Amino acid sequence: MMRIIAIAKRVLKELLRDKRTLALIFIAPLVILALLSYIFNVNTTTNATIGAVNVEQTLRTTLDDTSKINVKTYGDNESAKRALADEKVDAIIRNTDGDLYVTYANTDVGKTNVTKAALQGALTKNKMTQLAKAVKTMQEKLPTGRQVIQSSTSSPTIHNSYNYGDGDSTFFDKMMPIMIGFFIFLFVFLISGMALLKERTSGTLDRLLATPVKRSDIVFAYLISYGIVAIVQTLLIVGFSVTLLHVEVAGSIWLVTVTTVLIALVALSFGIFISTFAKSEFQMIQFMPIVVIPQLFFSGLIPLSAMGTWAQWLASILPLKYGASALNTVILKGGNFDNILGNLLALVVFIVILSVGNIIGLKRYRKV
Repeated sequence: MMRIIAIAKRVLKELLRDKRTLALIFIAPLVILALLSYIFNVNTTTNATIGAVNVEQTLRTTLDDTSKINVKTYGDNESAKRALADEKVDAIIRNTDGDLYVTYANTDVGKTNVTKAALQGALTKNKMTQLAKAVKTMQEKLPTGRQVIQSSTSSPTIHNSYNYGDGDSTFFDKMMPIMIGFFIFLFVFLISGMALLKERTSGTLDRLLATPVKRSDIVFAYLISYGIVAIVQTLLIVGFSVTLLHVEVAGSIWLVTVTTVLIALVALSFGIFISTFAKSEFQMIQFMPIVVIPQLFFSGLIPLSAMGTWAQWLASILPLKYGASALNTVILKGGNFDNILGNLLALVVFIVILSVGNIIGLKRYRKV
């Protein structure tokens, strides 16, 4: 019993000396819970904007009176389609020969469902109003009352179409581009960081630097070797998502591949950079709540526009925000290279900055 107590005391003393472990156990859960509380308590009420083309005034007014719907009127279908492509509206309603043709962007299933419910509710409300008027007319003109009711309460047929997916699309379809980027970032970050850490702690790095090899040579060699592995990994993940999980890619699959490869290279650079501050594999894991988890929270799962200024600023310095935005643009909206060029350049800037930081970090923080 005394030996057990003695060992327990030794383990406890070692634990108390490790400030990172104490922070991981006591502080990190509080920070993550606080982030979760903030993110899921922001104003996430789903509102939708509808473009109306040749829709009668009564229906537009009824839709506009709905708390979650804003109606914009367009003179022709082409201008409405441009607004849909530019994300100015979430759906288009077009009246043709009494029938309603509805086109949904469907990149956000919540907005699609809100639009469908609002349209059905507006049609039902208008029908009840027409029925009340018809009953009143019937009382005034009893002989023709039946014909009046039939002609006044007829409902238009609704024809639905979707720019992305179909009527069975779920919230998972919106999440999938973000999750693809996140899991690529997560695993490349861990593997690359631990690999360099193992070489340093085992003494391999010391022996390597005894040769004319420079620190920059080591960093670039890691970027090349693990970059090849990262490319294979991204191809597997993208291929699996498209073929087996049936993720529909509205844009070019090659743009998806280029974006995910850049995300992997950022994660690779990030992992090597963070490994210069860790003394063991366990300490490498300790950095995950600080480096990896916020990447997911501020990557677009919850619209950043609904968050505070500080949250939007924080998202702007996290690389996954740009990677997820590019993937969303290509996969959900069918964007081309010009649409994601800014996001791709941001990822390249992160790679450059982190690579320079790796070279400096090896020199400043480790005597190798």
